[in-house]
Amino acid sequence: MNLPDPLVRVSGAVEVAADVLVIPNDHVGLVPNIGVVCGTEAVLVVDTGLGADNAAEVLAFASEVARGRRLLLTTTHFHPEHAFGASAFPSYLVNRAQADDLRHKGSGYLEMFRGFGGAVADRLNGTEVPVPDEVFDGVRTLDLGGRVVVLRPTGRGHTAGDQVVEVPDAGVLFTGDLAETGQFAIFPWFPPHDTDVSGIGWIGVMDRLIAAGPRVVVPGHGTTGGPEVLEGVRDYLCELRDETWRRRDSATAVEDLVAEVRAVLVERHPEWAGQEWIEPGVGCLCAEADGRDGFSVD
Repeated sequence: MNLPDPLVRVSGAVEVAADVLVIPNDHVGLVPNIGVVCGTEAVLVVDTGLGADNAAEVLAFASEVARGRRLLLTTTHFHPEHAFGASAFPSYLVNRAQADDLRHKGSGYLEMFRGFGGAVADRLNGTEVPVPDEVFDGVRTLDLGGRVVVLRPTGRGHTAGDQVVEVPDAGVLFTGDLAETGQFAIFPWFPPHDTDVSGIGWIGVMDRLIAAGPRVVVPGHGTTGGPEVLEGVRDYLCELRDETWRRRDSATAVEDLVAEVRAVLVERHPEWAGQEWIEPGVGCLCAEADGRDGFSVD
């Protein structure tokens, strides 16, 4: 697999609201949008980039912004390009479900990403699964000094431990991979090793985020925008669900079902990247269709 170097370019940082910066991923694969949120007493970094070298660049940038203020890190979920540079930071805090993901699945994902080879494997040289300094239950509110930031676990969606980061006074929401732009939603459906992604739970999460009315939405990957970012993902997930379940109910063979759903969705969204995520999305929603009469989301 010949993937581009997942290099975080801190020089591209932009201010999306007063004292809220985003280091954009510039549509490079395995590079997340990274947040830097400033208060008068502390600065919070959201996500790290892949591996120690990227994290060191982000830390240096954040330290320059902070100018002596306390530095904190949180991550939106446990996947390597979002969290596997956390060891570089002095204080790392996450919700309990994400900490469980790191502990139980982190090493498997580290090996999977190393298996991509090339620049991705090079970025992970010397990387270990991070261990949080603080694990919290429920919603965690941080006072950065004149600015409150809310770390809000969402329940099952893209992962079991998804967490959004809200900056209420600025109307900014960091979603992690609950939202992307310009690509099909990422379904980490890898049975039997990882089946925590929930298409049904994900739709419910998006409905709640839309209802909260953020003004600025920073997706995990892609272009920062407004509420339309959330609405676009929610609408696609509903399309994927409906097209999958319609064919599942008609007893279509799985191979034909995947091919039909893929054809329909690619025709509707021909410009989107990540077509490879349609098939695992269908697999996830087939599993949920089989049990949906009694289905519940944690």
